Amino acid sequence: MPPRGGRGHHGPGPGPVEKAKDFKGTVRKLAGYMSEYKIALVFVGIFAIGSTIFGIAGPKVMSKATTEIFTGLVSKIRGGDGIDFGKIGRIILILLGMYLISALFGFIQGWIMTGISQKMTYRMRKQLSEKIHRIPMKYYESNTHGEVLSRITNDVDTLGMSLNQSITQLITSVTTIIGVFVMMLSISWVMTLIALVILPISMALIMLVVKSSQKYFKQQQEYLGHVNGQVEEVYGGHLVIKAFNREEKAVEDFERDNRILCKSAMMSQFLSGMMQPIMQFVGNLGYVAVAVAGAWLAIKGVITVGDIQAFIQYVRQFTQPITQLAQVSNMLQSTAAAAERVFEFLEEPEEENNASNPVDTGSIEGNVEFENVHFGYDPEKIIINDFSAKVKKGQTVAIVGPTGAGKTTMVKLLMRFYDVTGGCIKVDGHDVREFNRSKLRESFGMVLQDTWLFNGTIMENIRYGKLDATDEEVIAAAKAAHVDHFIRTLPGGYNMELNEEASNISQGQKQLLTIARAILADNKILILDEATSSVDTRTEIRIQKAMNNLMKGRTSFVIAHRLSTIRDADLILVMKDGDIVEQGTHDELISQNGFYASLYNSQFSA
Repeated sequence: MPPRGGRGHHGPGPGPVEKAKDFKGTVRKLAGYMSEYKIALVFVGIFAIGSTIFGIAGPKVMSKATTEIFTGLVSKIRGGDGIDFGKIGRIILILLGMYLISALFGFIQGWIMTGISQKMTYRMRKQLSEKIHRIPMKYYESNTHGEVLSRITNDVDTLGMSLNQSITQLITSVTTIIGVFVMMLSISWVMTLIALVILPISMALIMLVVKSSQKYFKQQQEYLGHVNGQVEEVYGGHLVIKAFNREEKAVEDFERDNRILCKSAMMSQFLSGMMQPIMQFVGNLGYVAVAVAGAWLAIKGVITVGDIQAFIQYVRQFTQPITQLAQVSNMLQSTAAAAERVFEFLEEPEEENNASNPVDTGSIEGNVEFENVHFGYDPEKIIINDFSAKVKKGQTVAIVGPTGAGKTTMVKLLMRFYDVTGGCIKVDGHDVREFNRSKLRESFGMVLQDTWLFNGTIMENIRYGKLDATDEEVIAAAKAAHVDHFIRTLPGGYNMELNEEASNISQGQKQLLTIARAILADNKILILDEATSSVDTRTEIRIQKAMNNLMKGRTSFVIAHRLSTIRDADLILVMKDGDIVEQGTHDELISQNGFYASLYNSQFSA
C-alpha cells in the first residue's frame, strides 16, 4: 500500500514529479475541455507576448542611453558639447513608457487567465458534483471516499493553480528565449556564441546534482508519508495505545522513521540548494567572458559600450526562462496527472435513470413480488439463486442471517442500486426496471444502522424527508417517533444546531431522528437496516415503538440481528451464504427446527 499522509513541501529542487499514464491523450482532452475559452486564451497569448516583447526591448533602448552618456563624457574630455541630457531624457521616457505598457499587458493577461482557470475549475467541480449522483453504487463500493473527494478537491485545485501559472509562463518563457536570442544576435554573433557555450556546462552540472538528489527526494517522500500516517494512527487510536501500554513502542517507531526523514530531507535540500550557487558561478564566468569579448569588440568599433551593457542583461534574461521551462515541464506533468484522474471519474459509466415508458409511481400501494430472482455482483458467481416470494401491501418482511449472508444485497436489488441477473422484482405488478430509478426510490423510505445527520438544526434534519413540510408536520413526525419530548429538553429545541457528525446527541437519539424523518416522508415501502443494533435495551424499546408507528400501513423490509424484534413479522427470509435457505413465519420456522431455529435458540439459550 502507498504511504498515507500529505506530501509536504520539498523546497526548490528536483523533487519527484507525478506523471500521467497517458500524457498526450490527457493533454488533448484538457485542450478540448478548455476550447470553450479559446477566444479568451488567444487574448492571453497576445497580451503575454506583447508584455514580454516590450520587456525584452527595454535593455536595447537602455543601451542607447548608456552609449549617449559614454560618448558625451568622451566628447566632454575632448572639449566638445558633453552629455546631451535632453536626448537621454527622451530615451528614458520611451523606456518608461515601454515598461508601463509591458506591466499593463502583464496585468491584463493575468486577469484574463485567472478568470479562465477559476471558471474552468467551477465548471469542473459542478460536473463532478453532478456526476457523483449518477454513478452506480458499485463504484462507491470498490473505491474509497477519500479517492472521490481527492478528485473534487486536490486534483481540481492542482489543475486550477497549475494552468493559471503554466500557460502564461510557457508563453512568456518561449517568447523570451526567442526574443532574447534574436536581440543577442543583433548585437554580436561572437558574444552570442560565447553565451551559448556556457549553457551546456551549467546544464551538465545541474543534471549531476539532480541525479544525486533524486534518490533522497524519493526517500523523503516515502518517509514523510510514514511519519504522517503514524501520527494519524497514534492520534486516532490513542485510547487503545494507552490501554495496551504501547506508548514506548509508538515513540520508538516514530523516532526511527523521523530520523530517516530528517537525514533524507537534509541531503535532498542541501543538494537541491547547490543548484543556485552553481548556476550563479557558471553564469558569472559567462559574464566575465562576455565582458572581455565585448570590450575587445568595442575597442575595434564593432559594437558600442551600451551594447555590452544590454548584452549582459540579455544573458541574464536568457538563462532564466530555460529554468522556468523546466519548472513548467514538471508542472504540466502534475497537471496532466490531476486532469487524468478527473476525466477518468467524469467518464465513469452512469446509471440509466429513465425507462423508455416509465410506470407512474403516484399510485403505488406497496405490493412486492420476487419472481425467480438470480443475482451476483460478478456475473460468473451467482449468490442469490432462484428466489421467489410475494409480499402484500402493509406486510412486514424480516431478512435475517449471519454477517455476510447477503441481507443488504436484497435491499440493494429492491431500490435498483443493482439490477437482477435473472428473473425480476415487481412492485404492484410492474418490473422495477420499468420505473425511472429516481421515482422508484422516492417510493422507499430508509432507516439505516449508520445514521446520517447533516450540519443544521434538528428541524431541518427531520424536514429532509419532505422538504415542503410545515413545522407542525415535522413536530407530528417527531411525536410519532417518540423523540419530541427529548428535543424540547435541548437548548434551542427544534432549532438546536447539530454539530459535525451530530456528536452532541447520543446514537439512540440520532436513530430516533432518522425514524422521524422517515415518518415525515410517508413512503409506501420501508427498509429498516439494523436500526437497533448499536443501542442499549431501554433505547431499543423506544426505537421499536417508534418503528412500529412508522411501519403502520406500510410494506416493510426489516434487516435484523436481534431475532426478538421480528417475531411478529408476516414473512421471515432466512439467508445463508447469499442464498435464501428458509422462509415463513416465526412459528413455522421454529417448528421446522432448521437454520433459523438454531440462530434463534443460540440467542436465547442462556
